[in-house]
Amino acid sequence: MIRDDIKATQVAAMKAKDKDRTAATRMILAKIKDRDIELRTKETGGDDDALVTDVLQKMAKQRRESIKMYEDGGRAELADIEKAELAVIEEFLPAQMGEDETRAAIDVIKAELGAASMKDMGRVMAELKSRHSTTLDMSKASGLVKAALS
Repeated sequence: MIRDDIKATQVAAMKAKDKDRTAATRMILAKIKDRDIELRTKETGGDDDALVTDVLQKMAKQRRESIKMYEDGGRAELADIEKAELAVIEEFLPAQMGEDETRAAIDVIKAELGAASMKDMGRVMAELKSRHSTTLDMSKASGLVKAALS
């Protein structure tokens, strides 16, 4: 499980006295714990790896946005901190589908659903998310689905 890998990495970082890596893994585990607390009130029997992957994907997206803003603002030192955190986060993410793989998955779903116009975008996106949510950046996939349906 991804959660166990993150905990093991945190212990190893603490033993190696790697402060930056320890801080990054603590931050990841704190976000996962927040999500666990948030989901306590709801019925959940879902996959733990899917939950952890979702948290990691959101954290990675936030880091990428922060890096861009810091670089645009001329704050290279803050961008470097965010890049280091992003590198640790990406270690635990499953391998993401490339653009060609994403296009192929969209074509398969489009054919199965008989999607032909932008009216079908919601159905295609929902099916894409249900099949590939852990290995796909949905914001990038959205643009590819639009291009495929137009």
